[in-house]
Amino acid sequence: MTTRPVTFVHSSDWQLGMTRHYLADEAQARFTGDRIHTIHTIGEVAKREGAEFIVVAGDVFEHANLPARDIGRACEAMGEVGLPIFLLPGNHDPLGPGSLWHSEEMKRALPKNVTLLDSTDPVEAAPGVEIIGVPWLSKNPGKDPVTGALNDLAPTDKIRILVGHGMLKELDPSSQSSTEYVDSAALRAAIHDGLVTYVALGDRHICWIDDETGAINYSGTHETTSFREPDRGTVLVVKVVDGVTATKHEVGTWLHTTVERNIDSSDDVQLLAEDLASIRSKDRTIVQTILTGSLSIAAAAELDTVLENSEHLLASLGQWERHTDLTIVPDEADADSLGLTGFAADAFAELSERAQSGDTVAADALKLLYRIGANA
Repeated sequence: MTTRPVTFVHSSDWQLGMTRHYLADEAQARFTGDRIHTIHTIGEVAKREGAEFIVVAGDVFEHANLPARDIGRACEAMGEVGLPIFLLPGNHDPLGPGSLWHSEEMKRALPKNVTLLDSTDPVEAAPGVEIIGVPWLSKNPGKDPVTGALNDLAPTDKIRILVGHGMLKELDPSSQSSTEYVDSAALRAAIHDGLVTYVALGDRHICWIDDETGAINYSGTHETTSFREPDRGTVLVVKVVDGVTATKHEVGTWLHTTVERNIDSSDDVQLLAEDLASIRSKDRTIVQTILTGSLSIAAAAELDTVLENSEHLLASLGQWERHTDLTIVPDEADADSLGLTGFAADAFAELSERAQSGDTVAADALKLLYRIGANA
């Protein structure tokens, strides 16, 4: 193997053009724009670290039916980076009939510094460095989508980077058997036998570095895509010199996060308010809450106010309904503060009974009644 030190950036799963159903139009526009802008950030990291090129291990675009505007802006950003960029088609943007990569828009927009890894043929990335890409040819490969490329490789004196897209079995939380898992044992053998120097993987939206080799890694997404990704987007800066070192760098500006709290009093509501207030970059933070407990009407009304105030500041605020379990339990202080009599008192009593049995409409009616009474 060449002794010349080589540094490059490993990224994946940009999924440019992605939309999220829980984002309002204004937030979605920023989310879309920032996913493109972060390409510039990746370029800045690459230049600061002395990287010679960037590899993107699949799912560059979200799907094949993107407007020309999204394709053009993304390609413009890649062109402005200036460094060579190597793109791998993944399961979101595979090659084949109707592929985004074959569109006239892409042919016009793809800049000269960008190379599409559209076959397993070796591509020279830099002097003494070759890339073997394993592109997806359809959305359902029906087999291990990465390691088949190893069959045609012989040991080399070059630094060889295998760029693939797929799931390592040990990282699948469902642990289901599948012919489409990536064979991690085959990849580790390729590293040990000198067939491959580094394996840049995409598909799993996590930053993960193989404990055994340090050279079979997932970079994570450049910008968060779901609540399964607890951190902002990352890339790996990979240095090859007397071995391989991969270092995580945060490049993303967006965050999905879950705020969980048991709430049984006004004091607990204020603690939740402090949780939400402590979030930085609120306009680029998507929050889901998990709230449990029992609240008086007064405390529930306070909670609504806290959530409404935070909703205006955050990119999105919602609740994880499946895990949320809040009950309205009116107390004597609630009834006394409203001073209800006659029909109104009877209605209050009936709504209270329904709210305690989990009727959310009744609970909302009680909170509205409390607000009206408190402001009267």
